[in-house]
Amino acid sequence: MERRDFLRGLAGAAGLPLLPVGAHALTPTGSAAAFQPDDWQAAFDSHRAEHPWQMGFEGLQADVAPMPLKLHGRLPPDLRGAFLRNGPARHTLGGQRYHHWFDGDGMVQKYEIGAGGIVHRGRFVRTEKFAADTAAGHPVRAAFGTSLPGMEPITSPDSINVANTSLVSHGGEFLALWEGGSATRVDPASLDTLGVKTLNAEYAGMPFSAHPKIGPDGVLWNFGVSSRQGVLSIYRISPDGRDVQATSMKVPDIAMVHDFAVTERHLVFLLPSLVFDVARSDAGASFLDSHVWRPELGMRVMVLPKDRLDAPRCFELPAGFVFHVGNAWEDAKGEAIHLDYVRSDDASYATHGLRNVMRGEHDVPPPTWLTVVMLDLRSGRARQDALAQRVEFPRVDPRRVSRRHREVFVAQRVGTGDQPMFDAVARLDVASGRIDRYRYGPDVMAEEHVFVPRTGRGAREGDGWLLGTALDIRRRAMLFSVFDARQLAAGPVAQGVLPRVMPLGLHAVYLPA
Repeated sequence: MERRDFLRGLAGAAGLPLLPVGAHALTPTGSAAAFQPDDWQAAFDSHRAEHPWQMGFEGLQADVAPMPLKLHGRLPPDLRGAFLRNGPARHTLGGQRYHHWFDGDGMVQKYEIGAGGIVHRGRFVRTEKFAADTAAGHPVRAAFGTSLPGMEPITSPDSINVANTSLVSHGGEFLALWEGGSATRVDPASLDTLGVKTLNAEYAGMPFSAHPKIGPDGVLWNFGVSSRQGVLSIYRISPDGRDVQATSMKVPDIAMVHDFAVTERHLVFLLPSLVFDVARSDAGASFLDSHVWRPELGMRVMVLPKDRLDAPRCFELPAGFVFHVGNAWEDAKGEAIHLDYVRSDDASYATHGLRNVMRGEHDVPPPTWLTVVMLDLRSGRARQDALAQRVEFPRVDPRRVSRRHREVFVAQRVGTGDQPMFDAVARLDVASGRIDRYRYGPDVMAEEHVFVPRTGRGAREGDGWLLGTALDIRRRAMLFSVFDARQLAAGPVAQGVLPRVMPLGLHAVYLPA
């Protein structure tokens, strides 16, 4: 009973139901007479003429109908399926613009790849928050970085769940993921929202993070952070999705944790120096603004044996910030863990840079480095070495998750132009430091790219295709590119052009036909 009460207190009260499957409700039904938007939309509008890159952060108000891409080159015959991306897409409602890029309602975009070419479509995820805000005609639910006067009290994590961060296919279900609440079930064919995913009765509504890891055995591991309570929850889900094991533990000075890593025997968490402050939250700050920079804590590394989750080991790195982790693996003797992640010295771009883009302003981000870490399990010491600079969105061959890998695919910033995001994709050899890179150009903003193994060629690491999208600012079009992952510098073997602008998104997956 004590455990059940503890979890119920973390999850909070039940929220309002989702819209029925297939319902659109994209026009307001409530009165907005008393609502007065602030000046964020006006600030964004005032910069349009000088900042053409803003089209990537404009946002949408409706689903997008199917549209074919104009194809250049030839699609590989073994590449048949769908590339799907999630990301914030409704940035403004009723004249009110959100205060952070991460706040917008999630939209799942689908690039369907067939023998006849590529077709694009997109649908908003109909979350409880999406329904409530739409009905009111303006945002009435708080968000990651936006907390406005008069917003409704938060009744549960899912009452503000925007399902806008990533996607995963596991156990026969396709899920849209967020940070602080439940996964949301989505039909990958129609993109209809099917409802909240309940893992088990005890953990209903608990945070389920956006970066689950699926190892070679098909088991899915994930975590969730309940910041106010200082609690980390761990999930282990069988390949068929039926056996869900979950546990929770207290973590002092809980940090903003977005990603983690798994090895064959361990889970690895990097706890950056950005720490949740209950007093700030109680004073009405947004979730983002409820965090404080605590460099004296360093960047803590917590290693949990999979068979003893209650026996963590702690390591320390210099103070820093991290969003994304590449992969981790143990040496043959089990004496060391090797891990790569994208590091910055502070969290300023998360706390300010990605906020200012919503006002049409570009802050030059602090340097980020793909960084290789070695954790010595014998001595308890950690060391790290920086490799390539100005990178993000590290991805590895999915067959190498939790195993020794050599290659990491990243988005990279090569140019110095006055616009956010990335202009290149690269393959980094973490052992030698060698880089194979393709630069789209100065007028293109590249999103995360995904590695897809080549069929029928064995299990050689990195033998396959790299798929991804980018916004071509000059042409006002989206580019869908297919690269031979072993020869990025040679350019795309096929590229589709979508003659419409889509909001820049976050993470993507590939589902074979």
